[in-house]
Amino acid sequence: MDHFAGLDVSVKETSVCIVDDTGKIAREVKVASEPEALLQVLANPTYHFKRIGLEAGPLSQWLFSALAEAGLPVICVETRHMRAVLKAQINKTDRNDARGMAQMMRAGLYRPVHVKTLRSQKLRMLLTHRKLLLSKAIAIDNDLRGTLRNFGLKVGMVGTVKFEARIKELVENLPDLAVLVEPMLVVRRVLREQIGILHRRLLAIVRDDEVCRRLMTVPGVGPVVALTYRATIDVPTRFHNSKAVGAVLGLTCSKHQSGESDWSGRISRCGDEMMRAMLYGAAQVMLTRTNKWSWLKAWAMQIARRRGVKKAIVALARRLAVIMHRIWVDGTEFRWTREEAAAA
Repeated sequence: MDHFAGLDVSVKETSVCIVDDTGKIAREVKVASEPEALLQVLANPTYHFKRIGLEAGPLSQWLFSALAEAGLPVICVETRHMRAVLKAQINKTDRNDARGMAQMMRAGLYRPVHVKTLRSQKLRMLLTHRKLLLSKAIAIDNDLRGTLRNFGLKVGMVGTVKFEARIKELVENLPDLAVLVEPMLVVRRVLREQIGILHRRLLAIVRDDEVCRRLMTVPGVGPVVALTYRATIDVPTRFHNSKAVGAVLGLTCSKHQSGESDWSGRISRCGDEMMRAMLYGAAQVMLTRTNKWSWLKAWAMQIARRRGVKKAIVALARRLAVIMHRIWVDGTEFRWTREEAAAA
């Protein structure tokens, strides 16, 4: 007899529900959210598991890897899809959620999520930390500009390197303000130093990565965009075709059809937010700042003339995602003309 399990994972404890192929509950238990505690329940030879489901979350990658290494048929389930199914329950508890997940596994009503490899998780951590420190450094710059403006001290147009010198120049004759500004400048200095360390680490990884170097042949795509794409896609073969990448990243239009009503909405925004923002930025650079002409830029400019620049940038971002996947899979580089693409 086949068995199915649902795991409702929280930080401290996980509710486990095991059902057989008729839907009858075989066991319910709450254990610590640790691989060893879960394996004591799930590795029982009494059960012949066909599917074990857990919701995508902060601990899902760690638990998924441990259960998969133990040879269990674990599946990471997409969060929004699972919530939509479990919303029909009147009482929401950890126990009921685990029951609902177990029944979803039995009926096959789930949408699996790709769990990234360990290398991609580390790359994502690097990118996330760099972005966080950069946002804090920018916030300090903006705060200093705004607070000093209250006293008639205008920082003006000044670059990152000369920013600190300009602030000190403004407050050198105002010791009471200098005392308040100095801690902010110290924190800003440390942040900028650490951002530089992380950025140099990022550049070193990109320099040694053959895939990233090929992705950077696309106009508008720099080291940060290339590495973010590599960490997000992780395993390119998980996509049946390159066109599916745009939909997974939330860059395709949502569809609304019912009876005689049939229309397309805005982009779904259902994928990775960081990657979507990076592709949008790369598309904006290609369209507005890249001087060298290409068939891709010409295509986007035609859309801009018909539909406007903003929609052209979104369309170009989606197509960039598709082209970069094809470059990765084929082992090729960006082709600047239609003739080069046709010859390939």
